[in-house]
Amino acid sequence: MSASDPELARLVSRWVEKAERDLRLAELALAQAEPCPFDLVCYHAQQCAEKYLKSYLVARQVEFPYTHDLRVLTGMIEGELGTGPFCRQAGALTVYESRTRYPYDAPDPDRAEALRALELAREVRQAVISLLCGEGFNVAG
Repeated sequence: MSASDPELARLVSRWVEKAERDLRLAELALAQAEPCPFDLVCYHAQQCAEKYLKSYLVARQVEFPYTHDLRVLTGMIEGELGTGPFCRQAGALTVYESRTRYPYDAPDPDRAEALRALELAREVRQAVISLLCGEGFNVAG
């Protein structure tokens, strides 16, 4: 199977659509008047990055474990992404999958942290879109 396979192309597109929805929701929340739910901005930034990474693994037909750990996912494609700080920084989003969803003792993120999380999600988005397009997938991200 490849990008020319309609079933695979449709599945990859669905992952991208879901990732885009998370990104859009994070951006809308950040634009909200105070009090802004910065924790939800961070959560949806993490979800966006996770779904983009998984979309590329789906495109490559690589099975991945049930995980929200972006370090695991970036590690599975670090040859394509590179092993530099990008992968480590993207992995830092992992904490938002649970820290922002449950009442842990950690403080909630502030605006600066939410902006950084959104920036990292956009970097993952751009990197994966570039990889997908390079492999012939038509994604509009």
